[in-house]
Amino acid sequence: MARPPITIVLARAINGVIGKDNRLPWHIPGDLKRFKALTMGSAMIMGRKTFDSLPGILPGRRHIVMTRDHDWQVEGVEVAYDVDSAIKTAGSTPISVIGGAAIFGLFEPLADKIELTEVIAEVDGDVTMPDLRSSERWREVASEDHMPTAGTPAWRTVTLVKAKA
Repeated sequence: MARPPITIVLARAINGVIGKDNRLPWHIPGDLKRFKALTMGSAMIMGRKTFDSLPGILPGRRHIVMTRDHDWQVEGVEVAYDVDSAIKTAGSTPISVIGGAAIFGLFEPLADKIELTEVIAEVDGDVTMPDLRSSERWREVASEDHMPTAGTPAWRTVTLVKAKA
């Protein structure tokens, strides 16, 4: 059986910040709608801290949490202890990798696509990630700019696909 497509769904400020105090350091309603649309019907793979940052089980998506704690369990959540078991747990369901930074790092070499939300601001935070567009492995195929509003910074959606070897 071929593995399902793997998409990294990532929001990142221009200075590399992806989180602060186990939360997103911005609130962009348009990005939250995009996240829902991108992940609906998928198996979301995430680390335990990312799961803890969610408001609860998100409807219409499977939750696969990667953790080293073999005693950790939450009703409605599937648990995996490594990349291979997480992919196997997903079965044929498309995979959305939603964080955090260590999980993104593990899946980046395997991913088929990256759906990036780039927050056009320098943001204070305690978790960062490099800009994957600088890697020769990725090629930008689409982008769309969104203007700032009274409550949100400007942001851009970017779709990256694996560059042909």
